[in-house]
Amino acid sequence: MARILIVDDDPDICEAVRLSLEAAGHHVASASNREEGMRMASNDRPDLLILDVMMTEPDDGIAMAQDLRRAGFDRPILMMSCISRVSGMSYGRDDAITPVDDFVEKPVSAASLCEKVNALLDRAAEGPAC
Repeated sequence: MARILIVDDDPDICEAVRLSLEAAGHHVASASNREEGMRMASNDRPDLLILDVMMTEPDDGIAMAQDLRRAGFDRPILMMSCISRVSGMSYGRDDAITPVDDFVEKPVSAASLCEKVNALLDRAAEGPAC
């Protein structure tokens, strides 16, 4: 199955995501901060990346997605956060500001997360639309 990297500073979230995705047959690695995540994403080239928005800095996940896209990372990125629920602000995909493929709001059920991950992996396997 797919190699997935989750970057989140909450070890409980990383563990829950890991357990859910490994039960679905995926190989999951995790990083607890932007720097470690960048290193692992560059070295390991995961098939899919799951990023938290807020880690050490309030925009670490967004900045990481921007940096990865500028470096040519073309695999799916799923942004996972509770920022809209907490702040009341909504956000969406934007190639310049939030260059991710989809969003999921924390907390998320294991079934919903697996469904979202599998949809992104399937879309990536199909290649770009003509």
